[in-house]
Amino acid sequence: MKLGFIGLGRMGQLMVKNLVRHRHRVIAYNRSPGPRRIAKKYGATTVASIDELVGKLERPRVVWLMITAGPAVDSVLSQLAPLLDRGDTVIDGGNSFYKDSVRRGKELGSKGVHFLDCGTSGGLEGAERGACCMVGGNPEVFRNVERIFKDLSVREGYALMGPLGSGHYVKMIHNAVEYGMMESMAEGFEMLKSGAYRGKINMYTVAHNWNHGSVVRSWLMELAERAFKNDPELKNYSPVVFDSGEGKWSVQDALEQELPFYTAAAALFSRYRSRQKERFGHKVAAALRHEFGGHAFVRKK
Repeated sequence: MKLGFIGLGRMGQLMVKNLVRHRHRVIAYNRSPGPRRIAKKYGATTVASIDELVGKLERPRVVWLMITAGPAVDSVLSQLAPLLDRGDTVIDGGNSFYKDSVRRGKELGSKGVHFLDCGTSGGLEGAERGACCMVGGNPEVFRNVERIFKDLSVREGYALMGPLGSGHYVKMIHNAVEYGMMESMAEGFEMLKSGAYRGKINMYTVAHNWNHGSVVRSWLMELAERAFKNDPELKNYSPVVFDSGEGKWSVQDALEQELPFYTAAAALFSRYRSRQKERFGHKVAAALRHEFGGHAFVRKK
C-alpha cells in the first residue's frame, strides 16, 4: 500500500522503517530535513512539503500523522485538509486528546474525508518491531486500511475499539494504567533500597529474579532490569518524572464521569511531587520512561 507519513520524530522514523520493511511505499514529510534524511535511508520517498506529499499519492489517499498532540496537529491538518478529496483517509497515530479527535473527525467528515484515531503503544521497540494499535472510527474505513495496522503491530496487537475518538480514549486510559504500574514498581524498589535491608539488596538482582516466573514479570520489569544493569544506583537520573498529558486527561475524565480512579490520580500527583522533592522511586520511574520510549530525563549533574 502507498501512504503518506507526516511526523518523523523518534517513533515516526521507526514506524516508517517498519512500514517499508512490510513493502509499503511511504511518502514521508517532516518540517526539518534531518529526520527526512533518516527516513530516506530506511527506504521512504521523502518530500519537502505537504503539497508535494499529497501530489505523490494516488486516490483514495491515506495519510498517517505522527505529531505531538495539541495545536501542532491542527496546524498540519489546516494545511493538509484543503489538498484532500472525498474518500481520502487521515490517521492520527499520536497521543491526541480524544475530544480533539472527535472534533477533527467531524470537521474532516463534513468534507467527505475519513478520519481514524489510533493510539499507538510499545515505545521505540514497538515502533520498529511491532506495536499495539488501538483504533477508533468507522468500521468500513478501518477495514479499507487494516493492512497498515496489521503490519505496524505485533500479532493480534491491533483492533478497532469503537467509534470516532475511542482509539485515543483507550490509549489515554492505557497510559493511566501504565502510570499506576510504574509508580507501584518505583515505590517497591524504593522500599527495597531504603527499608529493612537498606543497602544490602541489589536492585538488578531483584529485577532479574522477578522477570523469571514471578507474578509481576513484565516488559516494564525487563526495562527496570536493563536500567539497573546499566546504572545500578541510577546516578545518571534526576528524580524528576515528566508527564505527556494522558494521565492528567484520564483523571480529568474520571472527575467528569464521577468514577473512582485512585491509582492513576496518585501516580499523576507523584509525578508532580517529583519536581519538588528527590526520591529514589522517582529515579526508577524516570529511568523506565527513558528505557521504553526514549523520553527525555534530567541528567544528574
